[in-house]
Amino acid sequence: MKRLGYGLAAGVFLLDQAVKYWIISVLGLQAKVSVPVLPFFSLTWVENYGVSMGMFQADSGVERWGLTLLTAGIAAFVGAWIAREKAMPEVIALGLVLGGAVGNILDRVRFGYVVDFVHLHIGNWSFYVFNVADAAISIGVALLLVRALLAPKESKA
Repeated sequence: MKRLGYGLAAGVFLLDQAVKYWIISVLGLQAKVSVPVLPFFSLTWVENYGVSMGMFQADSGVERWGLTLLTAGIAAFVGAWIAREKAMPEVIALGLVLGGAVGNILDRVRFGYVVDFVHLHIGNWSFYVFNVADAAISIGVALLLVRALLAPKESKA
């Protein structure tokens, strides 16, 4: 079961990094800042110095590395959880979280910030700008929450 989780994590990580490579090196989004794709979707360059969706900004070097170490610790915990988990839905969710976390950790180490670019918007309403890793983390956490809330409880008879 753990192979599934680690394999999914590796796949998410590789997809995240491949898309970021394309955004940076092929499209050159940093210089263009924003490219409209659909009326509700643009590719928009954002250097995210905080955690998911720009919360908790890490403005100094100490904060950057502290956030990187904290995130790496959480990723290590999730990796250990995958090794022990027996339920496939949880392993899938944890694989998504781990792959996304490692993708964003690598950005923070390489660039000092996380590269975000997916921008959903309608009219004047704008959703946070995010990336593939953020989406995987969000989906994984949502799956874990749904499973925790809806999974049948084991009776202690």
